[in-house]
Amino acid sequence: MTETLTLTTDVLILGGGPAATWAAIHARDAGADVIIADKGYCGTSGATAPAGTGVWYVVPDPERRAEAKASREKLGGYLADHDWMDRVLDQTYANMRRLGDEGRYPFPQDAQTGEPIRTGVQGPEYMRRMRAWVQRKGVRILDHSPALELLVDADGRVSGAAGVRRQLGVDYRITAGAVVLATGGCAFLSRALGTNVDTGDGALMAAEVGAEFSGMEFANAYAIVPKGATVTKTAYYGYATFFHEDGRIVEGAGSTKGRSVIARTLLQEKVYAQLDRADERTAALMRQGQPNFFLQFDRRGIDPFTQRFEVDLLAEGTVRGTGGINVVDDDCWTGVPGLYAAGDAATRERICGGFTGGGSHNSAWAMSSGTFAGKIAARDGLAHGHRGRLALSGAGRVGLGTGHHAPQAAEVVAAAQAQLIPFEKNYIRHGDRLAPALGALDGIWESLSAGDFGAPSTSERIATRQAAAITAVGRWIYASALARTESRGMSKRDDHPDQDSGQHGHILSGGLDEVWVRRAPALPGALADRAAGVLVA
Repeated sequence: MTETLTLTTDVLILGGGPAATWAAIHARDAGADVIIADKGYCGTSGATAPAGTGVWYVVPDPERRAEAKASREKLGGYLADHDWMDRVLDQTYANMRRLGDEGRYPFPQDAQTGEPIRTGVQGPEYMRRMRAWVQRKGVRILDHSPALELLVDADGRVSGAAGVRRQLGVDYRITAGAVVLATGGCAFLSRALGTNVDTGDGALMAAEVGAEFSGMEFANAYAIVPKGATVTKTAYYGYATFFHEDGRIVEGAGSTKGRSVIARTLLQEKVYAQLDRADERTAALMRQGQPNFFLQFDRRGIDPFTQRFEVDLLAEGTVRGTGGINVVDDDCWTGVPGLYAAGDAATRERICGGFTGGGSHNSAWAMSSGTFAGKIAARDGLAHGHRGRLALSGAGRVGLGTGHHAPQAAEVVAAAQAQLIPFEKNYIRHGDRLAPALGALDGIWESLSAGDFGAPSTSERIATRQAAAITAVGRWIYASALARTESRGMSKRDDHPDQDSGQHGHILSGGLDEVWVRRAPALPGALADRAAGVLVA
């Protein structure tokens, strides 16, 4: 029998990135005992840790705040909620100042004013400081300890989680008064930098206890990368010109607008880029701000400012998309007793609507939603105690067996990737391609559910759950995309190219064996579509 580590705590946080660590800090502030269980090594794993990132940090000036809220509203299809944006801007402003003071983050200073520049962070240093901070606060961290399933009591309240300590080869079982899912999004194991821990594990666990999802159709983010590389810093390609193989410029191609042009061209031929629109000063600042972006060129002997290089697109799914676990109140509650969600695991529609990208809003959402979830989880967890005396059962359903009567995890992942990663299916969308892709994923899920799927080794148990999670997330994405019969935000439909004011709202989804979707109205603070150039509340 496998050895099991048994622990109890007030608040259990699954994940180890910004959302998880901010949740831990605020839960400790509220007096709760806290355990973080991270799939990787808290402080180095996840999408934030390997690179620099901007932060949606705006001083509390009414005009600047209004401008910040309006900046992406049209891109997001007018689904973002102004009340949520205000709350996140306020919390981000407070957290970033606290990061410098208590978190000891060394913000650079403005040469003219002497004030710290808080509009961005270097991911490696940021997460190193966050790990040290939570340790000083008395948080216990279990590294390399992915959760495999949530634990529930007889009433369905989430009261902990069970998983494995990968390096030690032992199981763990943690009972808790409340649980925060901060496990990140799902990037389908596409190899985008920092995302190989982001396989939708938290989404699968949430679905197994009855949580629902919102905005999953907005999970078709693709990042520009040099061919064969993994560093996704698409903002830098705003300084690029894109070329056909014969040297002609690819008209309309770009990083913010025109990425679909690149995708369509890639289906026919190779595409090349050159960062030829950056002047000497900008190029120097780019190198200083994102040194790891340039390592891939330096190692190949390429000067990206003066030489052309072949590019590709990497899928980033819900990590850079906005869909995720639905939060049903201001505290990031999932609607399931005892369970909260934060960061990329939770829907980011509240502040982004149907469009986002790397950093900026994502960074602000991670620290703010982590704060909201951590505070209330502490109150909830302290009120309900450790619940260790209750009989708890595991909620996991698929990929936890010990037999070999279903496909191996690697085969399942490859089959799911074949439906989720190709541009013509998930990015350049059409109902005639989406429906068969969803059907194929349904078939994969059916084989997982029907088979005694799993394996006794620690690594294979982790892999089988990842395979199941990727498949489940893909089904919610495509079911939601088929339900939104218009083009809004990131979800563009070739067969429905226009935005339909009658569909100004959210697509909710969920279910495992039977996936369901339904429509929900936009939140009260979301603006309606523009009509005749007039913004109507």
